Amino acid sequence: MLYVIIGEDRPGSLDQRMATRPAHLERLLALQADGRLFVAGPCPAIDSPDPGPAGFSGSIIIAEFASLVAAQAWADADPYLAAGVYEKVSVKPFKKALPA
Repeated sequence: MLYVIIGEDRPGSLDQRMATRPAHLERLLALQADGRLFVAGPCPAIDSPDPGPAGFSGSIIIAEFASLVAAQAWADADPYLAAGVYEKVSVKPFKKALPA
């Protein structure tokens, strides 16, 4: 089943985000290699694809996991959470409706 993981950045965490990004991306690339990653990306803090020093307000990941417990465990092990980038992380089941 698909699950959406919503990470909300702690204000002022851009430096930690950039320093931790390689480890965060490594885990996403592993999901992609397993064919389990649907979509992933950051949410710019301003209305721009390159927010510069404004940074990001968080990230969204939609991926396939065996259960909500497995998705939560994966999210709990995210390097962004360990580094203090994420202030809050939510994990919810996701049902793709459109496009069909």
